[in-house]
Amino acid sequence: MIVRDAKPCYYAYRLQMGEHTQTGLITVASVADYDSNRIRKHEFTRPDKEDDRVRQIEALNAQTGPVLLAHPDNDDAEQLIAAAVTGDPVADVTADDGIRHSVWLIDDESAIERIGAVFSALPNLYIADGHHRSAAASRVAAARRGTGSQGRPDSAEYFLAVIFPARQMRIMDYNRVVTDLNGQSVDDFLRAVGVRFTVTPSTAPVKPEHTGVFGMYVDRRWYHLTIRPDLVPTLDPVRRLDVSVLSDQLLGPILGITDLRRDTRIDFVGGIRGLGELERRVDQCGIDDNKAIAFSMHPTPMADLMSVADAGEVMPPKSTWFEPKLADGLVSHVLD
Repeated sequence: MIVRDAKPCYYAYRLQMGEHTQTGLITVASVADYDSNRIRKHEFTRPDKEDDRVRQIEALNAQTGPVLLAHPDNDDAEQLIAAAVTGDPVADVTADDGIRHSVWLIDDESAIERIGAVFSALPNLYIADGHHRSAAASRVAAARRGTGSQGRPDSAEYFLAVIFPARQMRIMDYNRVVTDLNGQSVDDFLRAVGVRFTVTPSTAPVKPEHTGVFGMYVDRRWYHLTIRPDLVPTLDPVRRLDVSVLSDQLLGPILGITDLRRDTRIDFVGGIRGLGELERRVDQCGIDDNKAIAFSMHPTPMADLMSVADAGEVMPPKSTWFEPKLADGLVSHVLD
């Protein structure tokens, strides 16, 4: 059953996944702020996926899936939301994947005013997940602008969003699996990698603990890879990312993979599936001399995502994997 609020309000939203907790604000964000880049992006979008989202919004005359936004460190914003979650939630459910979703209504006028003032003063917000949803909302707003045929003329000028503090958000590793060694033997491949990386065998699966370090699984063995520092362009917010370093220094020149979006030899595995999934895929795929290979990554830091967005750049494909995921349908933004 869907119940419409009697008056405008906010909601506080807490996600719990194991020992990780993050608490944010369910609200609507301004399309104008998105269009002017006050709400900053870090990914390209695909027109076909935008089209799907536009059709969904138009068919429902509502937005049911929120955009995941992050705000820079701000103690006032965090304290206001923390104060809103002291009572009983209006919704508290644990999904099949074990993630707990808790929602608190914020309808006190003074709290609404304070939250509005603090969040409106934030210099920027950053899209963490939901680039196609926000792009579709912008297109719907532009199409409806000035028509006056869909109820309140400004309802489509906003899109459903949840804003979390960047320092509370959790980015997991986004790992890579390649089906073959580009015609090389394992020994030749390791020699080529050793020109650019320090290669150290490991007796256990490698989960990198900091940037510049990668795990590599090939021929049923794990290795530590550490990039040569002189090969990292530290002043470039995109090319210094681990995902870029791996592409520029190994996937491209050694394995011949230059288009991560279209090359069918590479696949991407979210870190939530664990390193065992990398081993399973490589062991199943590698046959005789046609060895498959996997790379475990250090998660992209949230600060790096924000630096890329601030520079007006975009990140390479499959750079970030956010967990826990937002639930669709808990709160909707109706466009009338």
